[in-house]
Amino acid sequence: MLKETPVTVRPIALQDYDDWCLLYAAYAEFYAVKQTQAMRDQVWQWLQQSPPVIYALVAVNTERQILGLLHCRIFARPLAATLGAYVDDLFVVPAARGQGIAQQLIQAVAEIGQESRWSVIRWMTAKDNLRARACYDKVAEHTAWQTYEIKLPQ
Repeated sequence: MLKETPVTVRPIALQDYDDWCLLYAAYAEFYAVKQTQAMRDQVWQWLQQSPPVIYALVAVNTERQILGLLHCRIFARPLAATLGAYVDDLFVVPAARGQGIAQQLIQAVAEIGQESRWSVIRWMTAKDNLRARACYDKVAEHTAWQTYEIKLPQ
C-alpha cells in the first residue's frame, strides 16, 4: 500500500501522458478488456482536442504520482432540457484504495457539475465490483434503471 499522503484532484495535463497510459492500461486489465496502445492513443487524442470529446481528472499525491483517474462526457437530457455528465471510467491504483481517492474524484466532478449547472452525473459499474459499489453507495443513489446495449460490428 502506498503511504497515505494528501491528494490533489486536477484536470489532466500533457505531461501526464505516460503515467495516464499506465493507469488506463491497468484499468482495462482490471475489467479484462483487451486494449492496445493505439486505443489508448485514441482516447488521449479525445482528451486533448478542443473541445474535448471526454474530460479527465486525475488524483495526484505530493510526489506527483497519479493515483486515480476519472473520465466523463457531457450529454443532453431532452426531457429535462438540461445537461448532465456521464462518468465512463473511474479507477484508483490498487495500492491507494481505501484512502478516499475515488470519493475525491467524484466530488471534484460534482463541483464542476454544479458550476456548469448540470442536472445529474451518472455512471455504472459491474454488479460484482463490490468495493466500488460500497464507495458509490456513500456518494450517490442507486437507480432502478437497467442498462442495455447493441454491439455493432467494427
